[in-house]
Amino acid sequence: MELSNQISNRFREVLFNGKWIANTNYKDQLSNVTWEQATHKVRSLNTIAALTYHINYYVAGVLNVFEGGSLDIRDKFSFDLPEIKSKEDWDNLRNDLWVNSEKFAKHIEKMSEKKLEESFVDEKYGSYRRNIEGMIEHSYYHLGQISLIKKMITS
Repeated sequence: MELSNQISNRFREVLFNGKWIANTNYKDQLSNVTWEQATHKVRSLNTIAALTYHINYYVAGVLNVFEGGSLDIRDKFSFDLPEIKSKEDWDNLRNDLWVNSEKFAKHIEKMSEKKLEESFVDEKYGSYRRNIEGMIEHSYYHLGQISLIKKMITS
């Protein structure tokens, strides 16, 4: 299997269908969360909605680069979640994550090994591969948080 397909599959595992590393994925964890649960604040922790927004913010920002745009995302804005006031708002946020993540995965599949090793936007950011693997690791990190917060809310 080509390297780009392997990396794309790893990204899809954390978002859509994986059970290997974390025994869960975003789709499993978020599918049965209500908008009220998603916005429920547990002590000083981020909400499930905020973490969902945060991951989508980065996926969408890097996807913009994959699609020929510039790197416009900034850490300081990565938790600027618009208010979730309804099931529709929550459904839209999750759907944005699913759509952006699938586009992201498809772009990875098309990358040659040469492209994967090229500098991502600027040398200081490392290679495309480093950024994609960082996205996977970052996603697993927050998936763990979502899983724990969900348990706190539903127990």
